[in-house]
Amino acid sequence: MCGIALIVSGIHFDPACSAPETQPLLLSLDDLKEALRRRGPHSLGSKRLLLHSNSSNLINKQEIVTSIEEEVTIDTENSYSAKEIFSSSFQNGENPVEDKTFGIHSFVGELLFLGATLQLRGVSPIVQPLVDKFGNILVYNGEIFGGIPVGCDENDAEILSQYLARCCFGSSHGDNCSCCCSGNEEDSVPDVLSRIKGPWAIVYWQNSSRTLWFGRDAFGRRSLLVHWPTEKDPRFLLSSVAPTLVEHSSAADLQFENGVNQQKYWEELTCGIYSVKIDASILNGCLIGDIRSHEWNNSMVKKLIHWERTHVEPTAEELYLSQGFGKASPSVPAETVLTALRESVLRRTCHKFFQSTACNFRERFSPVAVLFSGGLDSMIIAAILDQCIDPRFDIDLLNVSFDGPSAPDRISARAGKKELRRIAPSRRWRLVEIDADLSNLSSETKHVMSLIHPANTYMDLNIGIALWLAASGDGWVCEERDNENDEDLQLHNYRSNARIVLVGSGADEQCAGYGRHKTKYKHGSWLGLDEEMRLDMQRIWKRNLGRDDRCIADHGKEARFPFLDEDVIKVLLDIPLWEIADLEQPSGTGDKKILREVARLLGLHEASALPKRAIQFGSRIARESNRKNFGSNRAANQASAGSVVIHMP
Repeated sequence: MCGIALIVSGIHFDPACSAPETQPLLLSLDDLKEALRRRGPHSLGSKRLLLHSNSSNLINKQEIVTSIEEEVTIDTENSYSAKEIFSSSFQNGENPVEDKTFGIHSFVGELLFLGATLQLRGVSPIVQPLVDKFGNILVYNGEIFGGIPVGCDENDAEILSQYLARCCFGSSHGDNCSCCCSGNEEDSVPDVLSRIKGPWAIVYWQNSSRTLWFGRDAFGRRSLLVHWPTEKDPRFLLSSVAPTLVEHSSAADLQFENGVNQQKYWEELTCGIYSVKIDASILNGCLIGDIRSHEWNNSMVKKLIHWERTHVEPTAEELYLSQGFGKASPSVPAETVLTALRESVLRRTCHKFFQSTACNFRERFSPVAVLFSGGLDSMIIAAILDQCIDPRFDIDLLNVSFDGPSAPDRISARAGKKELRRIAPSRRWRLVEIDADLSNLSSETKHVMSLIHPANTYMDLNIGIALWLAASGDGWVCEERDNENDEDLQLHNYRSNARIVLVGSGADEQCAGYGRHKTKYKHGSWLGLDEEMRLDMQRIWKRNLGRDDRCIADHGKEARFPFLDEDVIKVLLDIPLWEIADLEQPSGTGDKKILREVARLLGLHEASALPKRAIQFGSRIARESNRKNFGSNRAANQASAGSVVIHMP
């Protein structure tokens, strides 16, 4: 997990990419660095790229956080004299920058790359941005779980940098290749990125073609926010997270009204691969950025994005057989799903953990934790994790409650731990009980509002606070005893040191776990259900994953999503819909039917019958939030039908 950012100034983008005008915000570089550093506590680095257009060349001046500077010359086909640039920069309202290389003023475009690293792989420490011998610059926030080979002792960002360096620059921006390739190059940057299996967000400067690449994976499993240039703020910005925003107004309070932030500065970058080829303009001599989006060059990725299932409507005989298998014993499809999930968890936990701090622990170590409600999804993940990691490792189960031991998720978590101990008695399971009182979280709430931005509803805020607190891992644990009666056990304070947190996101969307799925089924039968599930998967990047990534990563933890593994998604899509769910059955039986069968295969018979509960309800934060802000749940429901304003003191 990393925090990455890019600030581009002095480059005029194609007007088609300009955003609606918003009030300029005071963006502090120090605040941005601090927000990134919370995501990547191991190191923080920067590279400053200065682009000068002149009669002979394009100068690349790089600055590292250690104040070491280096200069590299880049040839450009389309260049102008410094005198012409100086003149046009005044005409366009730009501040000219003195170019000491030529002894005169010239127009300068600036790209500032920032990278904060939480290193989880490799044996040697790295500092981002990564700069290779060709002058290419990479900041990468992601994991490579397949598609590109990465050795157990290797760091995937370094491997990706090597693959990108071999890309043919002649075809980098969708142009026909005219360079003198050796024949060993990849076709293009999109070819390499389309091969990656796993979550990622990237910013990459391809030196040879003067092209800036950026994007995020097809499902948006890693956050990347964008500020498109406007007339009042012509900068182009990318960042994993929005720092605390300070508006140019007398009102310092953050306000959300009618579910829409009144000053929307950032937006979630739509999943995909983008490039900006930087060149000099024939008309005014300024640096121009020509932005384009690129297709995925991978047939499997394209299929998963479209999310089209072959078998949607069953015949009467198929439905009868499916219901018969579901009642008697786990089906063959369930065994296939279990195999895919086991491989998914293994890919996310089997690599050698970077030993920056783990080697110093004398106590038992927990490298991987599970965001744990004791419900169906988290129980499946925990049970499979036990099969995948070394027996000497403890497993931390992170559970948050806003109603102490009375919250539904706390009750199911304690029961879930007991069931896990029954199926895996040799494993040390550590249930971390994280208790919170919403009335005492004023400053924390403000902080989480910044993290969830641009998400802006009470539901987003409630989920964000619950995730943020759970990911902290700061709570209480019971002493481990042979007996299963926890009532008389003493609690002691504990903070989880796990840097990887497994999360069950994607299970409900793919297996019909939401109440609206049952509603759609009743009104539109199987076709209506299939369409609603497709819609959920195609918007999960915007509604869930970016927000969740930012809240969890703020503690220097990395969220990993076993249910959103490419192979798991493919397996679930290949299974007939009536094997996935049977919404004629009651809650806790027909919804997520396939996962309930998987749970039984794992010996989790109690968990297999649990109903769906969202974190905001299971933890009771929604109830406490409604009481605090509206006086009651009923008042909150009435207010949600009209205008809702969130005022932060």
